Amino acid sequence: MKNYNYYEEMKKDIKEYLEENRDYLESNDFNYLYDIMFLADEITGNASGSYTFNTYKAEEYICHNLDLLKDALKEFGDNFNDALEHGAEYCDVTIRCYLLGQVLTDVLNELED
Repeated sequence: MKNYNYYEEMKKDIKEYLEENRDYLESNDFNYLYDIMFLADEITGNASGSYTFNTYKAEEYICHNLDLLKDALKEFGDNFNDALEHGAEYCDVTIRCYLLGQVLTDVLNELED
């Protein structure tokens, strides 16, 4: 499997989410969208605790992204041991939540241009 690029995949997910929910979303306000997407399973998986709903797939995604996981855990005050005990899906969601602000900002900036 090719290395999974969280940034690019999340960018696609966010664009698709915005397009599919155009009538539902009230604005392009960053804070409003961030709050909604932070809990959206199709963006972060945070509401249910899984984006992939597949442990093996989550393991594949994080396999070559351990540095990114380390950064995310540091940002959220978590540690590797606790994260690994929770499992691959937890680690995958943690990375997605960590990147959400950056990716959403970039997508909104692209849409403005």
